[in-house]
Amino acid sequence: MTDRDAEAVLGRIPGKLKEARQARGLSLDAVAKLSGVSRSMVSQIERGESNPTVATLWNLTRALQVDFAGLLDLNTAAREIEVVRAAQAPTITGHGRGCHITILSEPENVGRYEVYDIRFTPRGALESEPHGSGAREHLTVLDGSLTVRSGDTEETLRPGDTARYAADRPHAIHAEEQGARCFLIVETP
Repeated sequence: MTDRDAEAVLGRIPGKLKEARQARGLSLDAVAKLSGVSRSMVSQIERGESNPTVATLWNLTRALQVDFAGLLDLNTAAREIEVVRAAQAPTITGHGRGCHITILSEPENVGRYEVYDIRFTPRGALESEPHGSGAREHLTVLDGSLTVRSGDTEETLRPGDTARYAADRPHAIHAEEQGARCFLIVETP
């Protein structure tokens, strides 16, 4: 892709975002609430007055339930292997205490099937409110030890252990003293 091609792709983002928002009948305020991106920033991006970061675009595509690659008009269907480099993988910040969350699933699967790579600092924790009715989580520990709680039930897991539990009630994941890493899959029917 040449610099000119890249500029053309990026130049389509404002119109595509506005088109997606309007197609779903959402106001700027609604998109701001759903995405966590300020109303003024959404407006500036739609007017082409601001260049959004990848994380901001990720949050907007999740809120609008549009495919990230489709937003950029990239022809991913023609590619046999879609690659998201580690430095480009979207992350979630400010959720949990002492944990770094990397999003591994495609944005169009949000709310149905989500995959995360979570790294906990020593004594880090991720405490969650109930997800939708029937939601379940599947957690596999890669490094360290984690304590998983779902409702009133609690289990301690070590590397290689997998826990499957109800996520439609309050639930939490806590790291031990050495920190930990896990893969988490969230399924919502």
